Amino acid sequence: MTDQTYYAATARDYAPYPALQGDIGADIVVVGGGFTGVNTALELAERGYSVVLLEAQRIGWGATGRNGGQVTGSLSGDTALQKHLSKTMGSEAADFVWNLRWQGHDTIRARIARYAIECDLRHGHLHTAWKPGHMAELRAFAAEAERRGMGADIALLDKTEIHARLDTPLYHGGLLNRRNMHLHPLNLCRAEARAAQDQSTRIFEQTAVTNIHHGERPVVETTAGRVTADTVILAGGAYHRLEQGALGGKLFPAALGNMATIPLTDAEARTLNPENLAVYDTRFVLDYYRLTADNRLLFGGGANYSGKASPDIEASLRPAMERTFPRLAGIDVEFAWSGQAGIVPNRVPMLGRVSPNVFYAQGYSGHGIATSHIVAGIMAEVVAGTMERFDLFASVPHTRNPFGERTGQAMLSLGMWYYRAREALG
Repeated sequence: MTDQTYYAATARDYAPYPALQGDIGADIVVVGGGFTGVNTALELAERGYSVVLLEAQRIGWGATGRNGGQVTGSLSGDTALQKHLSKTMGSEAADFVWNLRWQGHDTIRARIARYAIECDLRHGHLHTAWKPGHMAELRAFAAEAERRGMGADIALLDKTEIHARLDTPLYHGGLLNRRNMHLHPLNLCRAEARAAQDQSTRIFEQTAVTNIHHGERPVVETTAGRVTADTVILAGGAYHRLEQGALGGKLFPAALGNMATIPLTDAEARTLNPENLAVYDTRFVLDYYRLTADNRLLFGGGANYSGKASPDIEASLRPAMERTFPRLAGIDVEFAWSGQAGIVPNRVPMLGRVSPNVFYAQGYSGHGIATSHIVAGIMAEVVAGTMERFDLFASVPHTRNPFGERTGQAMLSLGMWYYRAREALG
């Protein structure tokens, strides 16, 4: 078994970009080569801006290339966001949040079609009820979807219908969603980066940003060069420590584990998950899984909110996998890895500005693929002078932990322990 990610091992494009050497200029410099940074750069390049994209490691190296590959309408912090926006938007807040949750899907499908991206895109997702009482939440969502014209994409399933779609003894029902998707995230991100490069974006890897000098034209310093621009956009998520004076103590890393088995036969895969659906359950700290294009079971979950990855990811995930699919007991696991998701206490993505022309976007709390594509569009709007959606997110208050990151991480971990215990007892 290797701790290399399955995605890196099966990436279609892993040709490197150069590291920045020397001083250059641009209209916009984007810091961070994950989904948010890459798609912000692409959106801006498509509009004719001169863009430089800086990544400390490799394109897609962080959470973008380490996640479960599920594209769902589960917008993080939707309840808190709607509650906050209703103070100024009234009943329109519910419409705004509902429509927002599906915009990432539309953007991703459009990207794939426009740039002929091969990333194993499949439609279909199950949100499974861990306990009978969890069905009320799914019924409410189904009713809302029906009311808003999504009835053809949604189906409530009882226990028998779930087990016709998954070879598992678990779950008491579920919600089938045909609009949701799953895919190979690293192949998507790296293809989007190539599209941005084709639109004249200059991309630099192995180029860590060390400092930002604010001013009329801010200067971004790196280990071996500098970029002077009109606007800076920070899109670093849980992996950067820039601008801690403004951002410190507001976002905390959680270690998410994933693993991929050896390939199953076609017959085994059809028995296990005959409709090739992505799945996650209704618990607060949940399991999630799907089949890959080469018939591996990719299984993740058990988020570690201390921020530290498990020393043995396979050992921590295997019991949950075998409980879910007993027929896979003892199967070999070929890949196991972890990544860091940026967790925001109220779960609402953090969009804001450090200074008049230095902006940031981060904190998707484990819902990053669709959300990052939404946010990238919002950040491109900011540069183009349309601030409406940005201002809505920027108006959401985000509490800074006054006791430092270590204490904040411990408090977050304690809170997650509480939810685990409550779910186990209730």
